[in-house]
Order: sequence, then structure tokens, then C-alpha cells
Amino acid sequence: MPGRLDGRVALITGAARGQGREHARVLASEGASVIALDICKQIDTVPYPLATVEELQETVEIVEKLGARAFARSADVRDLGSVSNAVADGVTELGRLDIVCANAGICSLGTTAEMTATMWQDMIDVNLTGVWNTCKAALPHLVANERGGSIVITSSVAGLKGMANIGHYVAAKHGLVGLMRTLVNELGPNNIRVNTVHPTNVDTPMIQNDAIRALYLPDDPDRTREKFAQASQEALSLLPIPWVDPVDVSNAVLFLVSDEARYITGATLPIDAGMLAK
Repeated sequence: MPGRLDGRVALITGAARGQGREHARVLASEGASVIALDICKQIDTVPYPLATVEELQETVEIVEKLGARAFARSADVRDLGSVSNAVADGVTELGRLDIVCANAGICSLGTTAEMTATMWQDMIDVNLTGVWNTCKAALPHLVANERGGSIVITSSVAGLKGMANIGHYVAAKHGLVGLMRTLVNELGPNNIRVNTVHPTNVDTPMIQNDAIRALYLPDDPDRTREKFAQASQEALSLLPIPWVDPVDVSNAVLFLVSDEARYITGATLPIDAGMLAK
């Protein structure tokens, strides 16, 4: 059976691991070629290790083992020139661009009173401006193929509700909804659809680190995965799970970029185990 995305090319930022890698795997399994970008260096205000060049290459290998083509580049979404050059080179290599998964993002923690200006700026630069840069770099190529396309922006449940200790993250993720709604109006005549996905906690290195666990278990020095799971479930979920898996988000992305969602644009799709209804 032909894949749902045969002949299409997808740009994925933050592709070296976590949600981005899973997006690459799932879209490639349906026939898409992949332009995989990631920063592959550390940002000082992020309290967990970011992805590496080696992890980005592992994503390429996963895509190619599925019989799809891949182009990878280390690129910082905060730098429009870097992203634009990487996207242009990827399109030259793979021939076109149909899908954009603006997924790259970071997390750090702090109340408004204790947060530094650098923490705020890094968050806005990556999680909001970085998505604008990604879309800006991709749009000429999406429009040029004259067959329409799909953009999926990774927001968060924090893009739909307020949450303590991550005000900069909440602000950036809310901003993505506004950006999406603007792009919907601007790109509709080109048959380019734009939607946001809003995951709860996802089982990736962004949450599986001691800084995040300390937020849920502040008085427990022995912050195991099992204890964190219980605390996360109690705090966030109506369904009996502590977090979702990356594939749960990727399956939603696959639906939104496929022809099955050909008339869906401007949607804010939660993958939240009931958190927003709680």
C-alpha cells in the first residue's frame, strides 16, 4: 500500500531526538523525505543537555532505514540566515518542500520574580522567534511547489492555559497560536494549511531530567522516574497515564499533514490526556 506521504518532503526542526526524531520516523514511514535540522549545541540557560551532532545523524539513519531520503544540518532556529540556508540546501537536495514541522523548543524554570532576563530572552528567541524564522525560511519553497502544503507548529498545553514557574514558556507558546492564526489567513489562498499541536508532558529529555522532577517533587531528594510518574499523573492527567509518548504527538502531526486533514486549518489540537478539561 502506498504511503500517505509518498513523494513529499518534510522539514523538521529539533529533529535530533525526542518529538522531532519521532516525527521524522513516522513521516518517513509514510513515504516522506526529511530535512532534519537541530542546534546540536548547548544553550546556557537550559538545565538539561541539548541534542548532539551524533544524535542528528542517528535520526538520518532511522529515516534512511525506512527507505526514505534525508538531509541533515546543524542549524540554530534563532538565526534566520542559518535556517534559510539549511532549508534551501535541503530543498535543492530533495527537490521540493511540502510539510513543515516547526518543533524545535527548549524549557527552563523560574518564577517571574526570580527569572533572569537571559532566561526570558533565550526562551522567546528559540520557542517563538525560532518558529517564525522556520516559517519565514520555508514559505518561499512551500509556495513555489504550487500544490499547497501543511505547517504544524508545536505549541503546548501551556499555549492554551497559564502555568506557574514557566511564564516565559507560556508566553512563547501562547504566541505561537497567534502566529498560526495569522499564517492561516495569509496562506489559505495558496492552499497551505497551518495548525498547532498542544502536548502535555511528553516522555523526552525535556521532562526527564532533575530540574523538571524537582518542580513536581520539591521535597524529595530521591526523584526517581517512578515517583515523577506518579506526581505528573496526579498533577496533569485525567486519563491514568503520567505523560504521553512522542509517537502520540507524531500520529497527530501525521494526520494534520496528510490528505485526511486536507480541509483542517487553524486548529489547536491538544494531545493532553485530559489536562485541559481538568
